[in-house]
Amino acid sequence: MTLTRKQFDILEQLVSVDNKLTQRELEELTRYSLGTINRTTKELRDLGYLLNGRITAAGRAALEPYRVKRAVFIAAGFGTRLVPITFNTPKPLVRVHGIRLIDRLIDACLAAGIQEIVIVRGYLAEQFDQLLYKYPMIKFLENPVYNEANNISSSLVARYLLAGAYVFEADLLISNPSLIRSYHYASNFLGIKKQRSDDWCFKVKDGLIQQEMVGGEGDDIWQMVGISYWDEADGHRLAQDIVDVYHSPGGKERYWEQVPLVYCKDRYKVEVRPCREEDITEIDSFKELKAVDKTYDV
Repeated sequence: MTLTRKQFDILEQLVSVDNKLTQRELEELTRYSLGTINRTTKELRDLGYLLNGRITAAGRAALEPYRVKRAVFIAAGFGTRLVPITFNTPKPLVRVHGIRLIDRLIDACLAAGIQEIVIVRGYLAEQFDQLLYKYPMIKFLENPVYNEANNISSSLVARYLLAGAYVFEADLLISNPSLIRSYHYASNFLGIKKQRSDDWCFKVKDGLIQQEMVGGEGDDIWQMVGISYWDEADGHRLAQDIVDVYHSPGGKERYWEQVPLVYCKDRYKVEVRPCREEDITEIDSFKELKAVDKTYDV
């Protein structure tokens, strides 16, 4: 049986805390009205998915079609903005407070039960082999054209793995690993609500991304964070749309997420998933790295 969105959201919250939640707590977590919580929890009890406020084995089984299958890391680029440290180290392997950037992301995936980890590599590819000592489950895909195309070339390599998958920029410093969830109902992109942004951002209406752009201001602006999830249907669409955009005029210069958010946006409904400034940081320059980790400020 397919869950409604409200049913999913309540079950997902219950399974994520693995504990009983009061209706008031569910109201706060889901932001549904108390009346909606009352109606939906009754539906779930009638279906046998809830018992005494706790999720049942049947409820867990009902969530399984929404389980994240894998995580794909886009990690082939030069990391030129982090020079000089990236002369000898790929950006995802740069250490912040002694821990590689990519390790925190992988650990968050494993904590969410995501065991299939795929890394698309290119620049200094052999250095990623060091990850296998800690994460022997990792699989690598090689991007042979990372030095002549933008990151759409990495998504091209991984295009058949995007259905039911997270896609990560591999150079993000995550401080809130609970952002990585075991289940998702629909395709989504993480974003930070802003009144104004000079960075890559989205215009959002009714929770759906309408436009991707650089810089914007207003009540509908969300700054883009490079973590997204793609459901089965959208993942299969991406497998073909990435090829078509890549082979179009100027296609090699595109960023991969422009496929569903710009060039083929009429084929996708992508939600924005809120996070906070303190949850995750994109380190865009060596100056920003020094600000985060003083050991580099020498």
